[in-house]
Amino acid sequence: MRAPWEKWYHTKRWERRSRLQKQMFPLCAICKDHGVVMQADVADHVIPHKGDEQLFWFGELQSLCKPHHDGTKQQQELRGFSSDIGNDGFPIDDQHPFNQHSSSKRKAGRPLNLK
Repeated sequence: MRAPWEKWYHTKRWERRSRLQKQMFPLCAICKDHGVVMQADVADHVIPHKGDEQLFWFGELQSLCKPHHDGTKQQQELRGFSSDIGNDGFPIDDQHPFNQHSSSKRKAGRPLNLK
């Protein structure tokens, strides 16, 4: 069974809003934060609307590529953090459980013992 608000995504109003977002901000915001230039495919609600009509139509949007929308963003919403890994091999999200431990060992380049 589909959520009642899913039909909003199939309206001309949403198509116009989504298209305008991607025209104004054509690059994926998450890729851009990582120094990567990638075309955005999706207009994403920064704060998940969860059926709130006011948030759906008037909430802040960000442009994302499909992999970040379907992966990173969904994971952040479900778990509260992203598992994206930086060039150093460690999670980049400050909210990731790994980064909630002492940062002094991480800065020294040694993995923490999480037993």
